[in-house]
Amino acid sequence: MSVSLPNESAAYRAARKNLLEAELALRAQTEEVARLRRALPSGGKIAENYIFRSTSGTAMSIQDLFGSRNTLAIYSLMYGPSAKKACPMCSAFLDGMRGQISHVEARMGFAVVAQSSPKRLAMLQAEKGWQDLPLYSAEATSYQRDYLAEDDGGAQLPMLHVFAKSEDGIRHFWGSEMFFEPSPWQPRHIDALWPMWNLFDLTPEGRGGHMPS
Repeated sequence: MSVSLPNESAAYRAARKNLLEAELALRAQTEEVARLRRALPSGGKIAENYIFRSTSGTAMSIQDLFGSRNTLAIYSLMYGPSAKKACPMCSAFLDGMRGQISHVEARMGFAVVAQSSPKRLAMLQAEKGWQDLPLYSAEATSYQRDYLAEDDGGAQLPMLHVFAKSEDGIRHFWGSEMFFEPSPWQPRHIDALWPMWNLFDLTPEGRGGHMPS
């Protein structure tokens, strides 16, 4: 299909056509990366059946978080026991996930964990309007340390991990390890899940120095 828009110049159309070719190549590369991801061999079995606590204090094992599904994603929110507020970047990401959670959970499990008490998480949930997000405390577990969401100094890191369940047990499938690569890629480790940044990339200004408040 030939495309043109009102009052555009021939130079614009030629440049846009070149950009479209690059966009199509990027789409093909994205599909190839997804294929390679799906083809990963089985990851390591989880170190233990971690016991988290919901915002109401209910104990939930990592196996419980799967429910009836075979796949579970866990996002580690940067909100440690001494943090005065949740990480603004994490909060912006989770604000977006909040609107998608019912659709996500129709296919897979999703949970947010933080190294903070159930009481603090319940207060944060009410403050942010995150009632639809499944928040869990990782206190008294080694989950955050085991899965690279807490460094040796106790600093919290925003890792996303996907786990798969089978008759063989629960195994790690994928993690957002791009976070540990040098900039500029490090802040973009979960870009594909974050509409805000992808929308900014469509504008003349790009992402700029924007930081969610």
